[in-house]
Amino acid sequence: MNMRIFDDLGTDNFILYAARHYNNPHCVDTTEFYDDLNRFKYIKRLLIRYKTNGDLQERLILNHIIIIFNMFGIEASNRMLWYKIPKKHWGVLKPMLIYLNYMTPEDKLEIPLDTLTIERLRHT
Repeated sequence: MNMRIFDDLGTDNFILYAARHYNNPHCVDTTEFYDDLNRFKYIKRLLIRYKTNGDLQERLILNHIIIIFNMFGIEASNRMLWYKIPKKHWGVLKPMLIYLNYMTPEDKLEIPLDTLTIERLRHT
């Protein structure tokens, strides 16, 4: 397979990229694969809720992130998260990925870190 199709993730190749990196030995059908893919949507909803009303459910977001990284691996999960989550939420996402040791603080330096997220993670 030509790997150049994955140079830029988009709507036309995201599912194929995810399937290529999916590693769930207990998966018995495509329903489980799509359930795991829905975790990106759940994270996005939780981040929207936080930005809308200040309700940061950091433990739930962390749980979804951990499952994603377990299913797709670190490199692929990072690419897919940065693609699926809008830039306006990256400041909340980045501290969580640093907290879980899924990226270094130097990665994506241009992203300012959300202070409330940092404070909540310090007490987790």
